[in-house]
Amino acid sequence: MKKTINILSIFGALAFLASCSSGFAPVASDAVVPTVVTEATEFDTDDPAIWIHPTDPTKSLIVGTDKEVGGGLYVYDLQGKIVNKVTGMERPNNVDIAYGLEINGEKVDIAVTTERKSHKIRIFSLPDLKSIDNGGISVFDGEEGEGMRDGMGLALYTKKDSLGTSSIYAIVGRKTGPSGTYLWQYKLSGTADGAVTGEVVRKFGTYSGKKEIEAIAVDNELGYVYYSDEQAGVRKYYADPVLNDNTELAFFAQQDAKSDHEGIAIYKTGDSTGYILLSNQQNNSFLVYARDGGNGNPHAHEKLADVPVSAIECDGADAINLNLGGQFPNGMLVAMSNGKVFHYYDWNLIQERIDAQKK
Repeated sequence: MKKTINILSIFGALAFLASCSSGFAPVASDAVVPTVVTEATEFDTDDPAIWIHPTDPTKSLIVGTDKEVGGGLYVYDLQGKIVNKVTGMERPNNVDIAYGLEINGEKVDIAVTTERKSHKIRIFSLPDLKSIDNGGISVFDGEEGEGMRDGMGLALYTKKDSLGTSSIYAIVGRKTGPSGTYLWQYKLSGTADGAVTGEVVRKFGTYSGKKEIEAIAVDNELGYVYYSDEQAGVRKYYADPVLNDNTELAFFAQQDAKSDHEGIAIYKTGDSTGYILLSNQQNNSFLVYARDGGNGNPHAHEKLADVPVSAIECDGADAINLNLGGQFPNGMLVAMSNGKVFHYYDWNLIQERIDAQKK
């Protein structure tokens, strides 16, 4: 135990110095210390996603992007060790995971990432991380202008019908685009040759024009999509394209962040309860909102807490509420941090801070 404490103390000091030199807020002295810090990638980590093992949650994996030309997807175990990777990609940005895409009669778990410089999204099977997209699915076809086809943010929405059949959609953001159609939604389908294709089924999303839209998260159970309109706030829409309803349901966190609104993670405590966590990037903290809204309004997301963490300039995040065993009995929050790493936080440590600020 003494050795662990010393390592974490050294980590905290280094994090403090790094944040000071970057011009961002220093890591707070009372910041939550990560339970695990992953091994480093080659270039620049950006966004993580959690894959849950179907029979043994302790064998679950974290998939994260290394955001640079030549970078790729890295797969980590729950101890933060790199166990697989695909590199040589054209600047992968955000990643998300979905379960049970039907391909040739088989249900396949997938990781999907934007590949910014190739103007594509890439599909990989899990847990083996094999490409199943015939080189990628082109996105934002026909758009012109700098950054208009540069895929950045991405989240997957899974819709199940009464028979339990899943339809999986990729909601994709970009470096820049017009307000009203900034986000494009693609239905993913398996083909006879074992690959995956994508069809545009929807274009939506208000954009302030202040910076960009990168972080996107979907609440499958409640059917909502959230995205960070950086330096403006978080916008909320229905996730189901079949509803044909592009009404903006909420626009919150407008005055809460120090500057950029970044990574979004959803931690669920029940069918409709839990938390929406938003990276307050320049403050090295996570803003926390009620998943189910407030005062009887499911779209009234008022700030509950602002939890300081040791992650520096966090871009992307993910959370899970399952017992992963060992150090994560109530799940975890995974956050990107400067230093080419991801942080795993025992959820109990985050919950303690939320509870303390809610009192």
